[in-house]
Amino acid sequence: MRLTRVHIDQPLRAGSEIALPEGPATHLARVLRLGVGDACVLFNGDGHDYPARIVALGKRELRVAIDAAQAVDRESPLRLVLLQGIARGEKMDLILQKATELGVAELRPLWSQRSEVKLDEARAEKRLAHWRSVVASACEQSGRARVPQVAAPVSLSAALAALPDGGLRLILDPEGELAFSTLSVPADAPVHLAIGPEGGWSPLDREQLRAAGFNGLRLGPRILRTETAGLAAIAALQARFGDLA
Repeated sequence: MRLTRVHIDQPLRAGSEIALPEGPATHLARVLRLGVGDACVLFNGDGHDYPARIVALGKRELRVAIDAAQAVDRESPLRLVLLQGIARGEKMDLILQKATELGVAELRPLWSQRSEVKLDEARAEKRLAHWRSVVASACEQSGRARVPQVAAPVSLSAALAALPDGGLRLILDPEGELAFSTLSVPADAPVHLAIGPEGGWSPLDREQLRAAGFNGLRLGPRILRTETAGLAAIAALQARFGDLA
């Protein structure tokens, strides 16, 4: 039987005993109805799973004993970085969740000229915390033991300025100069995939992307919605260059 995996944002060590934070404790005790002696798996993003068992359960505390540390390698050999124009509400959650399941290594939300979502500083902080929770939950479900980084949302120009040198930079374009059938990815190089918001990239956005070295990739003749485009491209790239067989 598959054991419940729980993300814990703290150091974990085999042979230790810890009290779980309120969120995971509530999920195990009240949602899943686990009790003393039941097993679960903890992970904190360091590349290991930590099999554990519940040793104490009270109204305000759930304690587990960590039995072992098991190395887990479910990361794709293709390092994909998704630059995603911020979408509204559940669309953004869906993109982050499924991109994590498909093996994306890093997620960089951004605003562009046609973005329909506007966040002040306080709302941006809350939204970022929510997005990171979505990604951690996707790792729980998919078995990943390393949690993709979710960067704080920034403007397109700031996101482009922060990109490291090297690697392949792609935007989807039905009339792009690169064909997926002949695409090549340099060994050990990251692939940066930029996907626009609901309103798409503006001419100015495209100028900035082109100036930053992004090339158009043809992935079929149709124009895809923002919640479809990135996921379709990620799946195609993983199937050809990553670990989707």
